Amino acid sequence: MKILGMISGTSHDGIDVALVDFALDGGVLTGRVLHTASTPYPDELRARLVAALPPAPVTLAEVCVLDTLIGQCFAEAAAAAAEQAGPADLIVSHGQTVFHWVEGAHARGTLQIGQPAWIAERTGAPVLSDVRIRDITAGGHGAPLVSVLDDLLLGGLLSDGRTSGTGGTGGTGGTGGAAALNLGGISNMTVVRDGGLSAYDIGPANALVDAVVAGRGLNPRGYDEDGRIAASGQVDERLLDVLLDEPYYRLAAPKSTGKELFHLAYVEAAIARAGREPSGPDLVRTLTELTVRTVAADVAAAGVDVLVVSGGGCRNPVIMDGLRAALPGVRVSLSDELGAPADDKEAIAFALIGWLTAHGLPGTVPGGTGAQAARVLGTLTPGAGPLVLPAPLPTPPRSLVLRR
Repeated sequence: MKILGMISGTSHDGIDVALVDFALDGGVLTGRVLHTASTPYPDELRARLVAALPPAPVTLAEVCVLDTLIGQCFAEAAAAAAEQAGPADLIVSHGQTVFHWVEGAHARGTLQIGQPAWIAERTGAPVLSDVRIRDITAGGHGAPLVSVLDDLLLGGLLSDGRTSGTGGTGGTGGTGGAAALNLGGISNMTVVRDGGLSAYDIGPANALVDAVVAGRGLNPRGYDEDGRIAASGQVDERLLDVLLDEPYYRLAAPKSTGKELFHLAYVEAAIARAGREPSGPDLVRTLTELTVRTVAADVAAAGVDVLVVSGGGCRNPVIMDGLRAALPGVRVSLSDELGAPADDKEAIAFALIGWLTAHGLPGTVPGGTGAQAARVLGTLTPGAGPLVLPAPLPTPPRSLVLRR
């Protein structure tokens, strides 16, 4: 079954797609990654989206317009993938998160926009969307949903012993467990060991850096390309102490967060509390170090031997070098080694969720989101023809093998 996974993440810079051909043999699911691509949002649309995100006030009229415009962009990205790699049997659209409602330790709601009917109309394929909310209704955080992919991929590392003997120094390894780290706008981590799985959002990865780079005009592309700005600055330890005092970091997992908390005004308030104004490069370096410190602390606390990294932040050498220096007992590698290209892993994860939903299987692991139980995810929009799904499967696959 060929499934196209689509997502625009918390960096809201464009649409990532992955077409995966899934086949089940016994308890092993094989996914052949046929096509991946990234389509930037038009500059005008991205600026309009950024202007509507928290903490900015926004009208329902603007939400309606953005829902349509983003849906049309997703539809064009899906059509381009079909032209290059052939049609999909099912398209899974995560859409664009514009608000994730969390109060304390509980997620209350979440909103992703990008009207799926535009995708179905443009491609003729059925579309699965609105994939997070069902987990929230079951008491989960609706995040990180990539944990279902991590469970199947990292489980293979545990079963064949590839996590053993790689850690044990510096007090940061030695359990034989493995963790998957995604460095998007927000950093999230999935920890898998023989006793089970846990996953949660750690904090900002690129969100605050991107906000400062764009807000201060440090790079017209809106992000710290290859970590060059951070590399030219120095850490402001006083400001870093203020940032590390954020109560979110002390909450117990499961937990989730987003740009509702971590945005440009948040940085400006922290600067005011620190009582001095750093230069642009020093501010970017300090925010980058915030990512390194918060991630390294949680990886060390998890006691894993292997850390598999994906997301845009894995292309930032300041972050990656910082993590390797802070975690001497942990083998740090990219998700490419498991067949999931680091830039495309989330799109592949949503393709997997689509396969699971199509076969009547849960798309979550309760330990990954904090839900009371696993749930089948999403809402289906029919394509050009009748909606026909495969026969339901009685049990989920034991493992997943990805190939290019």
